[in-house]
Amino acid sequence: MRIVSLCPSNTEVCQYLGLEDQIVGVDDFSDLERTRLGPDLSIDMDKLSALQPDIVLASLSVPGMEKNVAALEQRDIPHIITNPHSLDDIGHSIGQIADVCGIDGKEAQKRWINALEPYRSRVWTTHTRLYWEWWPKPLFTPGGANWLTEISALCGGTNIFSDRPEPSVQTTWEAVIEKQPDVILLAWVGVMTDKVNIDVVKKRPGYETTPIFVLEEKNFCRPSPNLLKGLRKLDFLLHDKKRP
Repeated sequence: MRIVSLCPSNTEVCQYLGLEDQIVGVDDFSDLERTRLGPDLSIDMDKLSALQPDIVLASLSVPGMEKNVAALEQRDIPHIITNPHSLDDIGHSIGQIADVCGIDGKEAQKRWINALEPYRSRVWTTHTRLYWEWWPKPLFTPGGANWLTEISALCGGTNIFSDRPEPSVQTTWEAVIEKQPDVILLAWVGVMTDKVNIDVVKKRPGYETTPIFVLEEKNFCRPSPNLLKGLRKLDFLLHDKKRP
């Protein structure tokens, strides 16, 4: 098949499924060297059409993707739309993409579920209070309906904004301090780890000595199988385990 992916998470699902060689075009933010079609919110539809894709993978987990979907529909280009927020949603998206690309979707989804099972079977008696920061100004953090709330729980942590029902929350530093996190986790969307400046946090009013960790956003901020890497990383971080 000739596959085009319009966001990094769906590109990573294809890699997870062994479909990398069938991808002919990607958005500018996907970590794969293929024909670049522009940023995910401004895809060059003429360039995409010229690739003659058998299927285009879009995702509403990217705000504003509706614009691309409308253009695909207008041009009658075959496509599917994923919309994952939870870990189970991600499993569904993996199955959805597998099925449309000629792979057994139920088996692909089962593989994802099996990878999570060792973490889901654990029971924690104490929980570390975690503040996840997706963007520093204005502050954005994941809410209750987000995979990071679940990943936090699988590692014995609690997302301090899990009481907010939405997937993403705009908040204030005052609200963060009031919730008294034990750990601050910086995973700024689209920013490489070496570009994340923790002094931005340390200079905020009321900050004292809460531990701050910078995490790779591609392993935490995208609803894809890369979250398994993030899950292992967070587990090591919170429980002071050595890497194998």
